[in-house]
Amino acid sequence: MNNPTLYIQRLKQLLLMEQEAEREEFRIQSERMPLERKIRRGVCWWPVRAGRSYYNSLNQLVVEIENLSPAASEDDETEADTLLEYGKPIQFFQPPAAKDGKTKYLSFNSTISYVEGNRMVVTVPSADCIAELSTAERLGLQLYFDETSYRTMTRALDDVINGKGKRMQELLKVFGGLQATRQLTIKPMSFPWLNPTQEKAVNEVLRAKDVAVVHGPPGTGKTTTLVEAIYETLHRETQVLVCAQSNMAVDWISEKLVDHGVPVLRIGNPTHVNDKMLSFTYERKFEAHPDYPELWAVRRDIRQVHQQKPSNKHQRLARLRDRAQELEMRINADLFNEARVVACTLVGAANKLMVGQKFSTLFIDEAAQALEPACWIAIRRAGRVILAGDHQQLPPTIKCYEAMREGLGRTLMERIVEAQPECVTLLGVQYRMNDAIMKFSSGWFYEGKLQSDPSVRHRSVLDYETPIVWIDSEEPEQYVGENHGRINKAEADLLLLHLQGYINKVGINRFLEERIDVGIISPYRVQTHYLRQQIRQREEFRRVRHLITVGTVDGFQGQERDIILISLVRSNEHGQIGFLSDLRRMNVAMTRARMKLLIFGNRATLSHCSFYQRLIEYIDSL
Repeated sequence: MNNPTLYIQRLKQLLLMEQEAEREEFRIQSERMPLERKIRRGVCWWPVRAGRSYYNSLNQLVVEIENLSPAASEDDETEADTLLEYGKPIQFFQPPAAKDGKTKYLSFNSTISYVEGNRMVVTVPSADCIAELSTAERLGLQLYFDETSYRTMTRALDDVINGKGKRMQELLKVFGGLQATRQLTIKPMSFPWLNPTQEKAVNEVLRAKDVAVVHGPPGTGKTTTLVEAIYETLHRETQVLVCAQSNMAVDWISEKLVDHGVPVLRIGNPTHVNDKMLSFTYERKFEAHPDYPELWAVRRDIRQVHQQKPSNKHQRLARLRDRAQELEMRINADLFNEARVVACTLVGAANKLMVGQKFSTLFIDEAAQALEPACWIAIRRAGRVILAGDHQQLPPTIKCYEAMREGLGRTLMERIVEAQPECVTLLGVQYRMNDAIMKFSSGWFYEGKLQSDPSVRHRSVLDYETPIVWIDSEEPEQYVGENHGRINKAEADLLLLHLQGYINKVGINRFLEERIDVGIISPYRVQTHYLRQQIRQREEFRRVRHLITVGTVDGFQGQERDIILISLVRSNEHGQIGFLSDLRRMNVAMTRARMKLLIFGNRATLSHCSFYQRLIEYIDSL
């Protein structure tokens, strides 16, 4: 990258291509996809009922929504986890009464404020929307195209292109390898509770003046290392910013910091808020502030003045609004001053609550899953950047093939690893997998540099068993659905037969007493849907059903199970394997297993790819 500004300009063009591709996908989804299909995809609730409305602590008008669908209480009826999450925009609709009728959309869009189970809370623009909701019959809601995140990323790239911020321009050169990284001269610290590579990573973070990368392969304690690095940084700095691509990742590291006794201010409600994190969200802290009762009373008075319309309305409103603003600013300042860590998603770093906030250090967790434009949103607020993740696991999701091919899928972490390899520390000891499960992944993805800690090296469910097994499936795949999804029912049935046999071999009582958990992974959603149905319907799995999880590779990112079974589905005479050729997804799938890994696939089809051929040869050699 000889000209970093031209690079960012090209990145902006690719982002706009991705935005248009996603907009078109949502248009097709809204207009052509059957309602039942939307529900199964996790992008729609129907029917729903609007409940009580109220103003939340941030003075937003919100409405409670209840999902009335019978399938809503049966999680395994859906093909995927719901995509209706905190912060996502939605639109309300009324499906046509007749087959040839048209769907009617309500006149406003909303944003999800909270969702759990069958209950959702959404923000609405005005009180008129409440009336529209209350009179609408046969009401549903669906995901709406989110322009907000794209606008936020585009503005961040524009700031870089226009040269805003001297420090940001310096970091741009460092990231591209045009300027050398710098380090502080400090004496290495000892952390006896960390392994040598983790200790080295923490010291490299403390020394870095510009950037450092903590490369954490599966099971190597990346979160533990990052939390320790943040904790030690706070001995030198007053406050740091911690970000990640997803709410779930932000919540996870925030919880670990709270466990260390670090005061955290969580900007943006977590998607699934537990009691511990709820008390650290901005909203709850705002409500708990001593000045909040007065602010609530002032806001109530403002609404009453609007309704009563007294003769001196404008003067009273001006006085009340000034007082409300004064109280809001005081509470906001107190909350930020008390926090040692401010935590939010990358897009959340543009939240209006963050206006004027600057940080010496920005930590980006799961950096290998974040689009580079999203990273720049947070980088604008920071003096130096620490990235943690694994670019050999799941990449960012890109809808536009051309944008991906042209480089949008290449993350900032990948760029830095390539341009500034000296600032990267690989965590080299894993604490999750049996050594035999780990070795192939280590050799293919990590140059054989990973080692298994002695505590897990020989872990297994049964004595003297082979930890990783390939089971050949011979029946051909089938195409289903308008998007040509793939399914292989014969392979799924074979998997369930082997699972039943293995449970019987171990003993169902032992499974229950030791809570031996099982994960079933397939890259294809239709296959996971079929497997869920079968497990729910078959009597032989009734007693252990609560110990079995079925999902896609994306759904298992960051998770682990005692036993993992993988259904690869693809079986055809042409050797076509589709997106199984994205080997990083297979790396994620295989490395979820602690003790036992069973892979189901057609040898003849998959051996056309050198990765799978080598994998089969490795398994056969055990």
